[in-house]
Formats: sequence, structure tokens, C-alpha cells
Amino acid sequence: MSGLFITFEGVEGAGKSTVIQYISTQLRAEGYEVVTTREPGGIEIAEKIREVILNKGHTAMDSRTEALLYAAARRQHLVERVMPALQRGQVVLCDRFVDSSLAYQGYARGLGMEEVYQVNEFAIEDCMPDLTILFELDPKVGLERISDNEQREKNRLDLEKLDFHKKVEEAYRQLKERFSDRIKSIDAHEPLDNVQAECETVIRSFLSSK
Repeated sequence: MSGLFITFEGVEGAGKSTVIQYISTQLRAEGYEVVTTREPGGIEIAEKIREVILNKGHTAMDSRTEALLYAAARRQHLVERVMPALQRGQVVLCDRFVDSSLAYQGYARGLGMEEVYQVNEFAIEDCMPDLTILFELDPKVGLERISDNEQREKNRLDLEKLDFHKKVEEAYRQLKERFSDRIKSIDAHEPLDNVQAECETVIRSFLSSK
């Protein structure tokens, strides 16, 4: 039996990490074997690449370099963590995946979504998510949440101007239309309990169809 690959996407500060932990707890309580992970990162090599990409001092990083580093981290993460878990029949909950590269580097950085997708095709070997939850949120609200949360990691992307994050939001809207069968959106402006409940409803509906 092959597992299920569920990814979570959205602008900065959308609350994905918190909801992923909630969903993993709920699914484990029902007997599902769940793996939670993140991009870039999830395993040692990819976490080291993450440190390079998101280091606030690396403001001189070229956009194509950034895209290639994300793809490299993604490949190693897939090989070491995601693919083995799916082969074991587990449910993988991943904070960000290829859609992030399409939105951030492809659209917001202006490299082109198709061009960035071609780079990632080599990295992912057709391993696309079965379901993607898109947290829809006004980027301004997301940045305010980040500013107010002293515990949250502050990284290089958080230093980008609001216009950059608005482009990311627009890219996600385009991706939702393009991959409407895979990407399901929820309103991340709602209180956390509501967001968790809505996300759980979407995932349970998906699981029941399998």
C-alpha cells in the first residue's frame, strides 16, 4: 500500500505549522501512521541548505541560486524522508513543497513558474502531493502576525517588502485555479479553532474518498 502525501501552503504567517501539529495528533489518535516534516529541511542535509537560503545576512543571493537551492533541498528531503514514508504506507504532512517554489521564485521573483517547475521536475521525479491545503491570508496580516510572535523564526523572506508577499498571494491564486483538483483552500483569517476544524474537514473528506 502506498501512503498519502499532503502538503500545506500559504503566505508567511498563515499558521500552517500549528495546524499541521493539530492534524497529526488527530490522525494518530485514529490509528494513522503520520510523518510531519517541512521544506526546506526535514532532514540534516536539507536543514543545512535551509540555513543558507533563509539566513538574513544572505541578501545578495541570486534568484536562480535560491531556486536551485530549494530544489536541491527538496530532492534530498524526498529521497531520505518523504518517499520512504510513502512506501511504508504512511501519511506525510509537509509544510511547503513545490508550489512554494512556483509562487516565491517563479512568480514573485519573476523567474517564471514554468521555468521553475522544469527545474523541480528533475528534483521530484513526478512525486507530487495527493492533496494540498492552501491557507489563504492577506499578506499584511501574515507579516503582522510574524512581527507579534517572538517565538517564530525570523528569516530572510520575512525581510521582503509587502509587494513581494502580495505577488506570492497572487501566485497561489493562480495555482489554485490551475490545480483545482489538488489544491483546496481554507480561510486563514478565521480564529485558530475554526481553521483547524476546516482543515480537518477537508482532509477527512479526502481520506474517506481513498
